[in-house]
Amino acid sequence: MAWVFSLSAECGIKQSEAQQFAQYFNEISWVISNGRHSQCRAEFFQDIEENWWCRVCPSGLSEIGIDTPESAYLMTEIGIFLYQSLRFAPPFRYALVGREVDEFRTYSELIEEPALVFPGLVLAEAVWQATGASSVFRSFSLGYVWKP
Repeated sequence: MAWVFSLSAECGIKQSEAQQFAQYFNEISWVISNGRHSQCRAEFFQDIEENWWCRVCPSGLSEIGIDTPESAYLMTEIGIFLYQSLRFAPPFRYALVGREVDEFRTYSELIEEPALVFPGLVLAEAVWQATGASSVFRSFSLGYVWKP
């Protein structure tokens, strides 16, 4: 069974916002510490609440999970690159980087159960306010907070 390491972002009710988000990440690539080139591949889709998501999958990572110290290091390195790129991404409501993070919470689940937040979760300030503005979140970028 393959494990997918990705950035998943919920972009709201407009397909065009998910398309913009995907286009931004489809143009991003890095040379990682092992000398390999990692290219982002982004796609968008709707969830059961008809909100639009974008999944960004970087190339060059193990699909069987963390099986060596090198794969752990590379996932960490690419995760940092994804979060750095997310700081300048087109608008989104919330996002998370990790393994198997597709549709990790629908919008209504996030609003109704704000205690169920994950380390690394990035929220638009409006969503953060709607969840009760928990003090565990810190500034991420203009208009966004995150749980380190």
